[in-house]
Amino acid sequence: MFDSRIFIKESLIESSEIKLNVLKHCSEDILKVAKIFISAVKNGNKLLFCGNGGSAADCQHIATEFMIRLSHDIARPAIPAIAITTDSSNLTAGGNDIGFENIFSRNVEGLGNKGDVLIGISTSGNSVNIIRAFEKAKEKGITCIGFLGNDGGKLISYSDYSICIPSINVQRIQECHITVGHILCEITERVLYEKA
Repeated sequence: MFDSRIFIKESLIESSEIKLNVLKHCSEDILKVAKIFISAVKNGNKLLFCGNGGSAADCQHIATEFMIRLSHDIARPAIPAIAITTDSSNLTAGGNDIGFENIFSRNVEGLGNKGDVLIGISTSGNSVNIIRAFEKAKEKGITCIGFLGNDGGKLISYSDYSICIPSINVQRIQECHITVGHILCEITERVLYEKA
C-alpha cells in the first residue's frame, strides 16, 4: 500500500542526493556556462531560452530572473533574456503553418543575433524542435547551451556547452535545472553588478 509519509521522505532524500551529485559532476560545466553568460551580457548580447512542457515553464522562470532580478540586494539593469516559449499566438501559428518541430528555430531566426546565447532545456535531450533551434543558432553564430538530463540525449552533440543532470527521474532533473538556472543568474549578476 502506498504510504505518503514514506514517499515524502524518499522524494526529498532523492532530490538532495541528486543535487549533491550535480555538485560533484557538474560544477565545472556550470562555471563554464556562467562565463559564457557573463561575456554575452558584457558584449550587449541576449539570452534566449526554449523548452517543452515543464521545461517551457522553466524557460519562463529563468528568463524572468535574468530580466527582472534574482538577488534583491543588488540594484542592476535588466539582463536581456527571452523565453521563446511564451507567445501562444506565435507558437500555435508556427505549429499550424510550419510544423511544431520548427517553432523554436523560426524564433531563433527572427530574434537571434551573432553573439547571443541559446539555452535549450530538455530532460530527455531528444526534442526535435530544440535540435532544430540549435542548428539554426549555429548558422547565426549563436552559442548553444544544453540544460539536459542523464546522458544528454541527441542534444548533447548539438550543444557547445552542456549541463547534464545525473538522473533519469524527470522531476528531479527539472528541479535541478531550476537550481542551476538560479545559480547561473546569481553568479552573472554578482560578477557584473555587485559593488566591491
